[in-house]
Amino acid sequence: MNIGFVGVGRMGANMARRLKDRQCHITAVYDTNRAAATALAAELGCAASQDLSEVTAESDVIFTVVTDDAAMREIFSDAGDNLLVNARGKLFINCATISPQVHLDVEKLASKAGAQTLEACMASSITQAREGSLYLMCGGSEDAFRKAEPILKELGSTLRFIGKAGEAAKVKALVNMVMNINTAGLAEGLALGAALGLDLEMLRKVFSQTGAASRVLETDGEDMQNREHTCFFSAAHAAKDSGIALDLARSLGLDLPLAHATKEQYDRMIAEGLGELDKSGIAELTFKDRYKHSGDHV
Repeated sequence: MNIGFVGVGRMGANMARRLKDRQCHITAVYDTNRAAATALAAELGCAASQDLSEVTAESDVIFTVVTDDAAMREIFSDAGDNLLVNARGKLFINCATISPQVHLDVEKLASKAGAQTLEACMASSITQAREGSLYLMCGGSEDAFRKAEPILKELGSTLRFIGKAGEAAKVKALVNMVMNINTAGLAEGLALGAALGLDLEMLRKVFSQTGAASRVLETDGEDMQNREHTCFFSAAHAAKDSGIALDLARSLGLDLPLAHATKEQYDRMIAEGLGELDKSGIAELTFKDRYKHSGDHV
């Protein structure tokens, strides 16, 4: 089976490497960052396609790992160069965190072209992509899921079929919304602890043994303390994903004040040029004496 990738940033590139390690046949990669695609293609021994239609032509299964709704709509556009050219019989596995409605729209376009789609939303990061231990939440037809399952098992330690198209995207939006709230809350707790003169090593230990414990504490607490914000999941993506959840809430008439406040924090990071820091970088907005803008807001 020939496999192509569209979007070979942090996640897509490591997913492709993992599948190559598992003896899967990677035939083509594409990215708007031509240098990234060319470098990965040389590493994997495959084509660096210049056109989206080339990826479809060279592949039976195409993974898409793009940035946002606009990028997803562009690659599945029904005009110009797009993935749906001669797509009959192809399977598209769409892994980006995007709005549920976009998955529904893409499924309709693909079906019209004689192709299938499956959303495979990832609740994991770069390390898990490389190791094949992703947590994958899938949405679409059961037939598409069964076709994709053997490949997805090479990428994930947990596969969960949520239901029809759009449903997995809803779950992913909520996962990231809660994760982002937890991240912002942890940053404030550690910042206040530091301002009170508490030993943060001790405080993180106490957090881990009490009701303040969280997965984010495990992954981000030490990084917040040490100002180590190497990007695994960017603040810009956190803002985008919280926005997806808030849009869903607004459509149902729900008010989510914590999610709204968290998104405002991540939006502020973007505005101040910190959007490409890891989400743990939200601590730079809360700890005193870090950036010129932080102390005044504690």
